[in-house]
Amino acid sequence: MGLEEKAAIVFNATFVRPANFYLSGFSNIPHVTYYYVFLCFVFIMTVLGNGLLLSVIYMVKTLHTPKYMIVFNLAFTDLCGSTALIPKLLDTFLFDRRYIIYEACLSYMFFVLLFVSVQSWTLVTMAYDRFIAICFPLRYHSIVTKPAIAAMLLFIWIFLSSLVAFTVGIIDRLSFCGSVVVKSFFCDHAPVYRLACNDSSLNNIMAYVAFIIVLCCPLILIAITYVCISIALSRIASTEERLKAMKTCTSHLILVAIFFLPVVGTNIAAVASYIHPNARIINSSLTHTIPALLNPIVYSLKTEEVLNSIRKFCKRYRLRISKCC
Repeated sequence: MGLEEKAAIVFNATFVRPANFYLSGFSNIPHVTYYYVFLCFVFIMTVLGNGLLLSVIYMVKTLHTPKYMIVFNLAFTDLCGSTALIPKLLDTFLFDRRYIIYEACLSYMFFVLLFVSVQSWTLVTMAYDRFIAICFPLRYHSIVTKPAIAAMLLFIWIFLSSLVAFTVGIIDRLSFCGSVVVKSFFCDHAPVYRLACNDSSLNNIMAYVAFIIVLCCPLILIAITYVCISIALSRIASTEERLKAMKTCTSHLILVAIFFLPVVGTNIAAVASYIHPNARIINSSLTHTIPALLNPIVYSLKTEEVLNSIRKFCKRYRLRISKCC
């Protein structure tokens, strides 16, 4: 018997794939049910808000522009991300079904991480749109076209799907011979792979790679675009024109702050000091859910085009009802 065959036999004898994982969630928090009811409310409002925004962009032809293709993609990923996370979270903890099948756990992880990743890079695409609009206004319509934005968004989806699939897929090579208790509110990547008994260095490397690609790179690119935008705005003589140009960026800056600040804050706090697991879970769960709730509100209330389109849409709907009656 060769060395390779012996190694294969030893690997098969020691390799353990659990039937289930156990999601621990919060520990020793009184009245935690109210928090899950709050998340249920957040989910309902997220579905309504993003559903309305998607419907308005789809049905109002004046919004069929490259800029609103990006907004549509963000609303779609917000809706899908909340749907991937919150219903399962409520089912797990409200009905105390904390055991999750191994394969379902990996699928759960894939979809939650994918939609968060796409949200991040969609914000970069929005920054690119604002950068071209302010720095190269005369060439905007020749650069930012529907095919160009469609190609960018398609590349984002394909690239990030591949990255997340590989990151999640290599968990399948790990052996879980000890604890199966995942200390999180969902099948998060790090809490799962850290339970492994064998070498998980590749998973650790991919966790850092994914963190850099999904959070660090987008934040750096957005910062660079706004430095360029600030330089371009400083060259505009009229204060009124400067404010008007900057006003078009406020909605995007609010979205960036809502999405990135909690994540960055949590990671800095985790490195600088100890964070209680309950505090980390609350912050992480809100980071995954609140941006999806607020994004359509920001774009509905801060963008005149969308507000006007909603008003026109409502007027048409009322006219149709009055004609029918």
